[in-house]
Amino acid sequence: MLKRFLLLFLISSIGCTSNSQTKIQKNMDKKTETNEFTLKKTDAEWKEILSDQEYFVLRQKGTDRPSEGGYTNVFEKGTYVCRACKTPLFASKSKYKSHCGWPSFDDALDGKIIFKKDTSHGMIRTEIICATCGGHLGHIFDDGPKNTTGKRYCVNTSSIEFVKE
Repeated sequence: MLKRFLLLFLISSIGCTSNSQTKIQKNMDKKTETNEFTLKKTDAEWKEILSDQEYFVLRQKGTDRPSEGGYTNVFEKGTYVCRACKTPLFASKSKYKSHCGWPSFDDALDGKIIFKKDTSHGMIRTEIICATCGGHLGHIFDDGPKNTTGKRYCVNTSSIEFVKE
């Protein structure tokens, strides 16, 4: 009896998680399917301006290791921009301490992020992409602060740069 209960609980939990991501995915932009970004560069050009880790994250959809380093604990006033193209993405007022190991924001600047369904690694998630250059930033989840948007933009430190106000 206990095994059945646990199995049903697990199945319903997974169903709820993928359903919440589906709500976000309804807002996906067709731009990513055609790669129509305003800033286009060749792989060689990206490799010239990005470090190996930045290239891995931004151009190859990699992920930084979780840590409390980088921008995870930076809470000064300013703006977080795309490291590849310098497009402003997040205002510092939307950043919060999520304790997940990556910088987290509850909102993005209007029109600066594209949402794309990501089914890699056996999961259903929503990838967040820079709308200007198509750089991979991280993922968005529905487990953010309930008193604001309820969203958690989970961002790789290697994909952003902080510009003080």
